[in-house]
Amino acid sequence: MKVAPFDGAETPECHAVAQRWPVQVGSASPRETAVDSVTVAAWGDPAIIARCGAVPPGPTEEACLDIEGVDWIVSELNDGVVFTTYGRSPAIEVLVPDVYETPPLLLPAFGPAAEVIEQGPNRCS
Repeated sequence: MKVAPFDGAETPECHAVAQRWPVQVGSASPRETAVDSVTVAAWGDPAIIARCGAVPPGPTEEACLDIEGVDWIVSELNDGVVFTTYGRSPAIEVLVPDVYETPPLLLPAFGPAAEVIEQGPNRCS
């Protein structure tokens, strides 16, 4: 899966997030990315990819999970799932390939990075 930094990635918030990317995501270790931006990070093979700078999603009918105080919208993909922080601007997106079992269990690793961005009024209900 090839990804590029979001247009809104080069912000002080996303650079602060990048300093808090997890060392480990489940059993997946960090790996190099082909992207020249600290706002994109990857772990494992196939890669779990995290990016900061997404446009914050508005209210949705998609599943919303509160994982240790961080809200995530869950969107199914053909080859995995994408989690996007909800109520934080800019948003963080985490792409998890379908080879990883129980992807929501990987999200606590991203909590410290997500918490760098202040929670706004939108929350999972």
